[in-house]
Amino acid sequence: MPIDVTVPPLGESITEATLGQWLKKPGDPVKADEPVASLETDKVAVEVPSPVAGVMGQQLVGEGDTVAVGAVIARVETDQVAGAAAAAVEASPVNPAGPGETPAVKTAPHAPHAPEPTDDEAEYHGDAPLTLSPAVRRLVLEHGLDPSQIKGTGKDGRLTKDDVLAAAAQPGKPAALQQPAAAAQAPPPAAPAAASAAVAAPGGERREERVRMTRLRRTIATRLKEAQNTAALLTTFNDVDMSGVIEARAKYKDLFEKKHGIKLGFMGFFVKAACLAARDVPAVNAYLEGDEIVYHDYVDVSVAVSGPNGLVVPVIRNAERLSFAQIEQTIADFGRRARDGTLTMDDMKGGTFTISNGGIFGSLLSTPIINPPQSAVLGMHRIEERPVVRDGAIVARPMMYLALSYDHRLVDGREAVTFLVRVKEAIEDPTRLLIDL
Repeated sequence: MPIDVTVPPLGESITEATLGQWLKKPGDPVKADEPVASLETDKVAVEVPSPVAGVMGQQLVGEGDTVAVGAVIARVETDQVAGAAAAAVEASPVNPAGPGETPAVKTAPHAPHAPEPTDDEAEYHGDAPLTLSPAVRRLVLEHGLDPSQIKGTGKDGRLTKDDVLAAAAQPGKPAALQQPAAAAQAPPPAAPAAASAAVAAPGGERREERVRMTRLRRTIATRLKEAQNTAALLTTFNDVDMSGVIEARAKYKDLFEKKHGIKLGFMGFFVKAACLAARDVPAVNAYLEGDEIVYHDYVDVSVAVSGPNGLVVPVIRNAERLSFAQIEQTIADFGRRARDGTLTMDDMKGGTFTISNGGIFGSLLSTPIINPPQSAVLGMHRIEERPVVRDGAIVARPMMYLALSYDHRLVDGREAVTFLVRVKEAIEDPTRLLIDL
């Protein structure tokens, strides 16, 4: 008996999503509550679980289609016999729904799916098969890579398109698996024209590729452009000597990890410093709403973390009340869940101030863009030894550039500079964080 798989509620005011990836193929066995598909919303990826145990049956929509909340996107056959599985394969999205069967949601035209691999073409990782989405499989074949040699950063270690592209860009990229002669002689599968169109010049030296933007990337682009169009953006800079924080971490990191089960990082210091500075300069922690200024007696810090589908900004609630250990545990949990794609809408809601650490990617200096409706964002950058003058002598110190971008409609230059100086003072003398100065 077929059981419908429907799009779950996606959060307040969100009525639709994009089907990013099927995690199960028609004919695959599924367990109750096991994810069968991944949806992309404006902020996070959401997995769709199977309502029952059985065999994956008819898939009514394809990857890249827009689906509404509550729409039926697939069916699970509870009668796990070979005939049911075969029928499910025949009714996959490659073949339209049978007579009298109409999908519950009208979807936009989409590119045909890449052919599923035969037994000879299936990818393996050790003794277990390596499940690849059609888009990832296409990239693996295009670049001639061995997927078992690429480290996956997606859910349960699955390969993402970014993983494959990163491996292809490496000088010593993993060579492709040797396939049996029958498979080697078969023509390669054609790339979907709507999702990716390649134009190669004679000799193959140059090519172009068109890839449709994900829903998350479109939302990021819209919000950032909105911030530029609406806010009066300005950035002020300072540099900070990281010697005090580095010494404190070196002295207490082992005890800290032993007691709290988490490493002592730099973000905890900057979150605490930003909370202290916001108390002295409340405009940085406020935002405009119409012709009113909304001030907050709490600091909800949005921290930018990188996930497989792009940058996401979960929120540390009431950061001013949290200890170093609580802040570090929260950030580590956000990072882990961002990589796994399990952050929720509630994790993203709100936020009164943002901290973005481009230093982990090697950034020396940047002008970050505020996260509307917030009025300011603090940009951290990489630490490097630079010559500075101390007591009349030139010495080498581990220095970091700080950038504060702010909405000049609300925050004056004096307030912005004062805020950044308060952060600098707290970082250069971490004792201030302990005695609340």
